[in-house]
Amino acid sequence: MDMTGAIHVDRKDGTPLYLQVKRQIEQRIRLGTWPKGTRLPTERELARELGLSRNTVSSAYRELEIEGVITSRQGRGTFVSETDRLLQRDGTRERLMKAIDACLEETLSLGFSIDEFLSMAESRAREKKELFRRVKVAFVECNREQLDFFSRQLELGAGVSIMPILLDHVRSNTESARDRLSQADVIVTTFFHLDEVKSLIADRAAHVFGIALDPQLDTIVRIARIGKGKRAVLVCLSEVFADRVRKSIELAGIDDLTIDTVVTRDRESLAQALRGADAFIVSPGRKKEVEALVPRGSEVIEFVYRPDAGSINLLRSVIIEAKRRPEAAE
Repeated sequence: MDMTGAIHVDRKDGTPLYLQVKRQIEQRIRLGTWPKGTRLPTERELARELGLSRNTVSSAYRELEIEGVITSRQGRGTFVSETDRLLQRDGTRERLMKAIDACLEETLSLGFSIDEFLSMAESRAREKKELFRRVKVAFVECNREQLDFFSRQLELGAGVSIMPILLDHVRSNTESARDRLSQADVIVTTFFHLDEVKSLIADRAAHVFGIALDPQLDTIVRIARIGKGKRAVLVCLSEVFADRVRKSIELAGIDDLTIDTVVTRDRESLAQALRGADAFIVSPGRKKEVEALVPRGSEVIEFVYRPDAGSINLLRSVIIEAKRRPEAAE
């Protein structure tokens, strides 16, 4: 079976290359070209076929795996998930289609033609898209794991630049933090830190927006299945992230699991800490590092916090409003 022939990228499109790859994989799965259980090309194979860097393909695969669309099995490869995640998302598209249909009916009742609707809708969409260009969003978070993850993964539209800032740097009022905050059109943080960030930058509090973060349900389910009395090792970069993970696990009612924390990047020390564990929980970015050190087939669970869809949609609206304000003042 030709697994890569229909996938192509357009470097002049303006859409990030990893996102083009991701969307075309989704399309293949949605159309049934790649049914459940299909083995995907390796990152190296697809990167070579498309003339891309492996990191670009890795980013596409990583996001699809986080969303539950594909799943990786150590030593076997990457496969289309057995769940219907894309079909679940298609339910949202159905709602959008109904809204478009209603708008079309209203258009015709007002005496406009469908061609006029198409022209006006395209023009309006282009205006909205332009509002996102050159937008700067500062993302403030307390730990490096989530800061790096969201700076790479937040999908707010072409042209939106995300500037990561550690909360400790805002607290210390460092020059780099001040500079980035002053450049930002919108400042984003989690609800955990919303009040503190607003108090620290009171002069820009009106531009601070909070988003809700929750651990992925699949992550919690996999941790719950580790089993009573088992030992897991949590591998991350900071104690701050480790504390948040522990609290999330406790809130989920999982209280019969022993969890040791490891933050070292030293390979030998890490390998020693992993010995004898029944399962391994890792922060974003450390999965492959741990998989290389544990027995094949071991349970390696990436603990990912993601903003809910409502927060992201509302954030997009906030960005549009932020770009309108200067125009209204002119």
